[in-house]
Amino acid sequence: MTEVLFYHLTQSTLEEALPPLLEKSLQRGWNVVVQSGTEERRDALDAHLWTWRDDSFLAHGTDRDPHPADQPVLLTTGEGNANDARIRFVVDGASPPDLSAYERAVFLFDGHDADQLEAARRHWKHMKTAGHSVTYWQQAEDRRWERQA
Repeated sequence: MTEVLFYHLTQSTLEEALPPLLEKSLQRGWNVVVQSGTEERRDALDAHLWTWRDDSFLAHGTDRDPHPADQPVLLTTGEGNANDARIRFVVDGASPPDLSAYERAVFLFDGHDADQLEAARRHWKHMKTAGHSVTYWQQAEDRRWERQA
């Protein structure tokens, strides 16, 4: 089954937390899909990943760009896996597809947003029921991830 991680953002924004996680995934040799809840959020993440750090950028594309299969990181609002990703990030309360084809899935959710918290709870229950290996991580004050469950 898929390893499913829930990352509860309490000290960082998605824009701060996502890029380092994407870099770690790419270092493992994994293609990545990032599924957001809206086209506006997808497009904002698209712009952010090109400039998130002065000395680096994350090579990526969106599902509306040509050649999505060639992208190491693919931003989407849909359920597809055009770049044959091994890890899927689900952000902003998006509804994920069947995750059984992935090695890992990561739900990132804003701890200050009631709708995202409720969506994360629903997804947690669904993932547990589906038999996936599920863990819950929360940010400490120093922004490090601490396993809670």
